[in-house]
Amino acid sequence: MNAYLNKLKQTSSPWNYKPWWCQPWSIILTGMLVTVFSWLLFSKIWLTVIVTLPVLVWWVYFLLLWPKLIVESDIVDRQNQFIKESLTQPEK
Repeated sequence: MNAYLNKLKQTSSPWNYKPWWCQPWSIILTGMLVTVFSWLLFSKIWLTVIVTLPVLVWWVYFLLLWPKLIVESDIVDRQNQFIKESLTQPEK
């Protein structure tokens, strides 16, 4: 159990609580693929720009704003504290 508690101390990143398909690498890769396939499929710059704009908004929110908001809200630290307390309480 000590190894697990030591691991909790290192998990202050909100990305540790997200599934593989919601990690930064998968968000970036998906956005790049959408943009590239839009260009390959239509070969029109104006259409690719229209497709890429929501991708950029998605990136800004999920790669910049969301992690910052989670860290500032202390949710990760509170979750770690809750887990730590539940693991260290004696069983009834």
